[in-house]
Amino acid sequence: MRLLNRPALLAVAGALLAACAIGTTPPATAATAATASTAAPHPVTANAKVVPVQQTGPADKRFNLVVLGDGYTTGDMPGFRADVDKHINVLWNMEPFASYRSYINVWAVEVPSAESGVDCDPGLDAPRRDTALDMGFWGGCNPASVQRLLSIDSTAATALADLIPGSKSTNRQIVGLANSATYGGAGGTFATASGGNALSSLITPHEIGHSLGKLQDEYDYYARGVPGGVYEGGEPSSAHHTLLTEDEMRAKQRKWWRWLGERSDSGGVIGRHEGGMYQTKGVWRPSKHSMMKTLGYAFDQVEREIMTQAISAKVDLVQGHTPNDAPIGDDRTVWVDTLHPVGGELDTVWRLDGRKVDGTAGERSLDLRRLGLAEGRDHRLSATVSDPTPFVRDPKIRASAALTRTVTWTVDPSVTTTTEPPSTAPEFTGHTRTGAPVGVESVVYADTTHPAGREAPRVRWTLDGRPVPNPGNDRDLDLGELPLRGGDHTLKARIAGTDRTLTWTVDATPARAAYELSEPLRTVRRAGKPVEYVYDGPFTMKLTARDDQDSYVVTQFRVDGDGWYTYFGWPTDANAPFRFTPGGTVIDDLLYGKLGTPRVVPWDDATPEYGSHTIEYRTIDAAGNVAPAKAFRATLIPPGAGGGER
Repeated sequence: MRLLNRPALLAVAGALLAACAIGTTPPATAATAATASTAAPHPVTANAKVVPVQQTGPADKRFNLVVLGDGYTTGDMPGFRADVDKHINVLWNMEPFASYRSYINVWAVEVPSAESGVDCDPGLDAPRRDTALDMGFWGGCNPASVQRLLSIDSTAATALADLIPGSKSTNRQIVGLANSATYGGAGGTFATASGGNALSSLITPHEIGHSLGKLQDEYDYYARGVPGGVYEGGEPSSAHHTLLTEDEMRAKQRKWWRWLGERSDSGGVIGRHEGGMYQTKGVWRPSKHSMMKTLGYAFDQVEREIMTQAISAKVDLVQGHTPNDAPIGDDRTVWVDTLHPVGGELDTVWRLDGRKVDGTAGERSLDLRRLGLAEGRDHRLSATVSDPTPFVRDPKIRASAALTRTVTWTVDPSVTTTTEPPSTAPEFTGHTRTGAPVGVESVVYADTTHPAGREAPRVRWTLDGRPVPNPGNDRDLDLGELPLRGGDHTLKARIAGTDRTLTWTVDATPARAAYELSEPLRTVRRAGKPVEYVYDGPFTMKLTARDDQDSYVVTQFRVDGDGWYTYFGWPTDANAPFRFTPGGTVIDDLLYGKLGTPRVVPWDDATPEYGSHTIEYRTIDAAGNVAPAKAFRATLIPPGAGGGER
């Protein structure tokens, strides 16, 4: 749900809530426009503790995800840490966060509250609580709001985020977690979510979709249980809503025309599905269900493209380079340092006077002495760093500063390096963190210093003691290109000619999932076929995971090849099994667990889909390893039609 943060002045709360309810940007107020200043520190910072959860680089060169806890007393703080661990690990299993987690620093800010819980939880008659960030349901206990709108004191939240040196509004996203098991959240300048609800770790990426990607809700209702009516406006500005037909999108090359007809990452086919922006009719979205419509599914390709640009726009692909403020001679080695996505290598193309320099093959440095430049004129040298990600098809996004950066130098062969730069010993300057296992599909990197007067040092890689060929860009190694089998492996990077070495453990064993079902009418086993369980009514499925690493594991399932759905237990109890029924179970006017075609709202098709269904399940561990899917069959028959023995 696209909502907003708690206003400091309750007098303006109603107007702000109305604005955000339709997905517009609220007017600036003292609450929403709070920034760091030279004023006295905010009292909330006095007892706050900043805890690095993941550091991939300096805060001023990274996208910083700042997670704040509210309503957690000193005694509750272990619960906050567990909530952060779950929310972040669930986020890492979703694209594009999985591929770009190396762009992101994660900080948890622990600030003890005087009392446990938050305001008006779960109802307006619930007590107010003395908490650090004054979080509350009902938009801050506003009777004109809705229960699930979870607000936050933005001035206090900003003050806490400002405790992180190098973090500022342009390179961070603040997420407030409330110590609550009630369903709720908000998206706007800040994102909020309840910390302990069964669905809360899925609320967080949805609200970040609003806050970071400016994505709109794809709900076809505003008030739960009430159809949203007919959309009567013009063509939406939202990139993932339209009035156009598929033919019109193609003919006009508008909206998601580049993705039409593809299988959606969230299930089904990308096309034209009616409903969205809180209206049931008259407006269309790309996928039947996705993260912005139904919690548990992935961002579809249209949303993923937008989120890829949003994350990448918070950083600079070029992290450093040979100074270019004056002409340089042709006796130098020129270099660029880049970012390193976990999901794939960046491209680097060198050009001299507009022509590509042959033989550079993505290398991050170029020895000008090998070019044999003619004297008597200046030459223009450039290095263009770009992200070839398949997540982006729009050429305007691909050419934007988020995904393409170019550095230029003037090379004057008559210039000689009269003062040799200080000798720089070969050292590692940045690398994939070594303290945690890396997954078998990861890109691992190691950057080095850059001696100016000679060829850049080479990085040599070994796996389990054997050299790994890695031509071209030797700073990155794509493990997905290697034939890694199960178990742990030892990966090393060494600067050639030195003893400088980095070591990683490669986790090549995905976590294992298991299922537990309620008792069936009968069980059918056939050679070479998944085991089949026959039911004549509701049944439950509990998924569990085991890993050889001590970290949070995400489990997922899908029915009949639909989109992968993150398992969370049951909406009313994270420890309860998921419940399948012929028509779905109504909880707070939403529906869960219809076997066959998913049903989300009461007006979705409730026709029971009797017969056999394939249920697949898998795990994604903290290293990013996706386990091969396993499957069983569930056959649903009408009540009384079973017969036979159990």
